[in-house]
Amino acid sequence: MNQFLSRRTFILIPTMSFLKIIFKPMQVLASSLASKEEWNFSKDEWKARLSPETYYILREEGTERAFSSQLNNEKRKGNFHCAGCDLPLFSSDKKYDSGTGWPSFWDSIEGSVETKVDFKLIVPRTEYHCSRCGGHQGHVFNDGPPPTGKRYCNNGLALKFVPD
Repeated sequence: MNQFLSRRTFILIPTMSFLKIIFKPMQVLASSLASKEEWNFSKDEWKARLSPETYYILREEGTERAFSSQLNNEKRKGNFHCAGCDLPLFSSDKKYDSGTGWPSFWDSIEGSVETKVDFKLIVPRTEYHCSRCGGHQGHVFNDGPPPTGKRYCNNGLALKFVPD
């Protein structure tokens, strides 16, 4: 009997800890998004506000084809805003050419994005969303340049560029 309990404990405790790691970021994201009533639109309201392609990325967490965004080559000074709610997310001085085919940044504007764990490709990735409307932007990786070492790999259709 003790052997059974120790095996059960051995299996359950790591599993429960793992589930807490997965669901805690999603709960934090959900609670912070719930407080943003003005951007709590229905599916049909979002579809009316956005193009089908932008809706797919922002609201269904889709991804555009690599090298398809004109923003990948944008070099002017300014800010990159969320295409859903116009919140500034990235400054042009934090943009760099990652060679991946998507607009990439080594840091976001403080408080502009929120993250959660994504298991769509089986291995965990860090997905990030606009902190105001919850629109999916892309994924952040730990292979970027100094000083942060981060690569915010963004869908171009999830952004709009506002020049200085």
